[in-house]
Amino acid sequence: MEGFSVDFKERDFLYLDLGKAVSLIENALSEDRAFNDITSLITIPSDQVGKGIFKFKSSGILCGIEIAKLTFKRCSNEIEFTALCFDGDAIDDGEVVAEIQGPLRSMLSAERVALNFMQRLSGIASLTHQYVKEAALGGNSQIVDTRKTTPGLREFERYAVRCGGAKNHRDTLSDGILIKDNHIASAAARGISITDLISVVQKKRPHTLKIEIEVDTPEQAIEAVSAGADIILLDNMPAQMVTDIITNSPQNIIFEASGGVNLSTVKSIAGTGAHLISVGALTHSAPALDISLDITPT
Repeated sequence: MEGFSVDFKERDFLYLDLGKAVSLIENALSEDRAFNDITSLITIPSDQVGKGIFKFKSSGILCGIEIAKLTFKRCSNEIEFTALCFDGDAIDDGEVVAEIQGPLRSMLSAERVALNFMQRLSGIASLTHQYVKEAALGGNSQIVDTRKTTPGLREFERYAVRCGGAKNHRDTLSDGILIKDNHIASAAARGISITDLISVVQKKRPHTLKIEIEVDTPEQAIEAVSAGADIILLDNMPAQMVTDIITNSPQNIIFEASGGVNLSTVKSIAGTGAHLISVGALTHSAPALDISLDITPT
């Protein structure tokens, strides 16, 4: 199924695969048994309607407003959802980002799932934005995410990273060649050097894929550069060491810094000249943003 863009604003990061989005939403609604909300079925008449507002209870970056809309629509097409802000917007504490009205039963049945998505994704977008701002103070490095995502939610969480101003690393294991420490250790146990390992990969890779390799010493970096790697991931290296390696390497090599990256260190890492800084914390450590849905029955 083709992807879709949000209705209200053209931004290159506002793109989701519609099939994946609907599937994730339906799985979440099924998990919550949203269509068998026993409390609402017993206590709320089928013809009662209501209205509500989504309000930020702290400042941050909005993400997931269209996902929330789809969530309510999967419960009832009679629900009217009006977005007042855009994914990727900076939102103030107390600001209302959307209004909703329609059948009260369906609104309450979808409420928790919609809020879970918005709170989780807005939290990721907000933390990502902090990293992007800090990195910009140190240099021109691009912040990217990792595959350290919540199982089953990668499509949404990578979208949230884009909404926060960063970019995505490879999506799946099949999207790029990344020779990591365990691959190197496996080869070394068989008497295969980094140079020989890269040579093997060069011969067998699809011609459209670049070769990235993770190294943790300057010696490994020098060998990887000489062997023809396209991208060098410098793992857990001091900033000065990263600077020295990049300075003494050909300009056509792309360097990625990773490991030990946090909001206190990202500025200095960006100052090394690294082209990319990968941050697992964007998706595995982002706190959910506090967003409420205040509903008024009518």
